[in-house]
Amino acid sequence: MNRIKPLSASFTLLLLVVALAGFEGCASMDASNTESLLSAAGFRSRTPSTPKQQALYSQLTPYKLERRTKNGKVLYTYADKQKGIVYIGGETEYQQYKRLALQQSIAQSQLEAAQINETASLGWGPDWGPWQVWW
Repeated sequence: MNRIKPLSASFTLLLLVVALAGFEGCASMDASNTESLLSAAGFRSRTPSTPKQQALYSQLTPYKLERRTKNGKVLYTYADKQKGIVYIGGETEYQQYKRLALQQSIAQSQLEAAQINETASLGWGPDWGPWQVWW
């Protein structure tokens, strides 16, 4: 019985390492998701065309939503350096973006919970198939 705990801990650690490695490939998916949410929230995408716009664009932090003030007006910018575009929105668009991101996060959490419950209901416990040799 004492062997179960170390093997379970090792297996859990292995799963954690695999999951973290999988998240590395998510960076480009995150940028694409953010851009989809920004567009859905009403942000406008623009390509810098004048030297002044290009100079401002080069100062933006890539793939980060930044708050700026211009002539007393709050603007939010998000630069996609790979595509060479910037998303621009005001306070209204930003609030809509936050709502959409929260809704998406809640939906993702519910989906993950449903998948966990489904897997648990299938009876894939420690005594399932070839996995039992690990316990």
